[in-house]
Amino acid sequence: MTSDELTPDGRARVLADGGALPLLGLGVWQVPDGPECVNAVRWALDAGYRHIDTAQAYGNEASVGKALRDSGIDRGEVFITTKFFPRGNDPVGAMQQSLRRLGVDQVDLYLVHWPQGGPTRAWSGMERAAERGYARSIGVSNFSAAELESVTAVAERIPSVNQVSYSPVDFRQGLLEACRKHGIALEAYSPLGTGRLLRDTTVAEIAAAAGRTPAHVLLRWVVQRGIPAISKSVHRNRIEENLRIFDFTLSDEDMARLDALDRTGHTAEAQERPWW
Repeated sequence: MTSDELTPDGRARVLADGGALPLLGLGVWQVPDGPECVNAVRWALDAGYRHIDTAQAYGNEASVGKALRDSGIDRGEVFITTKFFPRGNDPVGAMQQSLRRLGVDQVDLYLVHWPQGGPTRAWSGMERAAERGYARSIGVSNFSAAELESVTAVAERIPSVNQVSYSPVDFRQGLLEACRKHGIALEAYSPLGTGRLLRDTTVAEIAAAAGRTPAHVLLRWVVQRGIPAISKSVHRNRIEENLRIFDFTLSDEDMARLDALDRTGHTAEAQERPWW
């Protein structure tokens, strides 16, 4: 990671197309549409988050849009990501519906949620969505190194982002290197290992020594590499607490101890067992 890949405040990753992706965002996967989602997003925005990550498959874009409007924060200050549900065939039409539900004219990032039907099937539609101004940046999610090669071989516009499961136990070094080769920003979801890493002995020891929470340590492990991370919670205190990762650093020794938790063999795959 070089200094020119981050914004001057060190809080966002500069994308190849010029966008700035905040290093910490709130994700709303598995958060029901309605008050629970609205509250989580409002609490995040009130706390200072400026990136909200949703998807057509989550079914809660309307709640994200309501929370954004209710917050009173200027639309231009909040980075919004949504994802194309690839069981459909029309990324442009699906994006139009997402914009209606979100109540915005454009999203900041539109991702192919997973490579169903092949890695290139949806990409021309994603490019059309960007050409029409529906998305400032476009990218992919759950794409392996080989699938990135397939997309970049045919793309007129290279994906800006590849959002994948990434944490100390899913330290996908081969995939990270493939993203860097193409100028694609890797973005981490499930940086807490879907919660199981919060109870890991090594994580707990590092957190205790630093006077931090296990979540702080795991999120810091990601963003200290300049990799954006999506955290998820519906509890106000945890949402606020997770934001406190920019006022400390992990030592090289601690980073190495966390690196050693990898169970993927530094894979270039995005998923060990794809669900599609």
